[in-house]
Amino acid sequence: MKYAIFGDIHGNLEAFQAVLGHAAQQGCTDYVCVGDIVGYGANPRECLDIVRQMGCPVVKGNHDEEAVLETSLEGLNPLARQAMEWTRAQLDADDRAFLKSLKLVRQVRDFTIVHATLDTPGSWTYVTNKFDAMASFSYQFTQLCFYGHTHTPRIYVKGDTVEPIEATSVKLEMGRKYFINTGSAGQPRDGDWRASYATYDAPSQEVVIHRIDYDIQTAQDKIIDAGLPEMLAHRLSLGK
Repeated sequence: MKYAIFGDIHGNLEAFQAVLGHAAQQGCTDYVCVGDIVGYGANPRECLDIVRQMGCPVVKGNHDEEAVLETSLEGLNPLARQAMEWTRAQLDADDRAFLKSLKLVRQVRDFTIVHATLDTPGSWTYVTNKFDAMASFSYQFTQLCFYGHTHTPRIYVKGDTVEPIEATSVKLEMGRKYFINTGSAGQPRDGDWRASYATYDAPSQEVVIHRIDYDIQTAQDKIIDAGLPEMLAHRLSLGK
């Protein structure tokens, strides 16, 4: 089995379709989503429809949760608040029911998926360094876990110590655990605008992080045409 693991789609249909097309070319047989299907981009419903039709394992992201709450958005920054108000208005009852039903943590075959952290998955804290990763490793009961939320691909390895490794691929070794951020399919924030996702080849025990070109201009035009903040379109080309 070969898995495509993606997340932080954020309503970017063009990026999501490019990821799925590339994954098919890589021979992926199974698909997994680490959350934040909606938010920021102009096609939340279309992205949701694809994920639902795939019937793949999914965990809830913070934007997925925020999109179905009826609480005030006053705590968000103005950019995020405007985007979320618009996103909430796009979703129908079936969309909201699907997002509400998502779990925070799931085990898929021999690995785990979570959007943010394993220690406090519903607090939406970020793993940005090895000390953050240590807390999640304490709650990781499989050798491998995929996560998202930071929009930045990253591989942490736990042996005698916890360390990040500067690589785009890793072969799993006995006696070690791996906490791997797939990066963002729809809104990368590591300075590289290309869509990011990971593949996991179960037989060979290899994980690879891929970067994929997509029709960014169309994605940007849709954001502007929808009346969303222009900065949301501009930031796509910056990868921030």
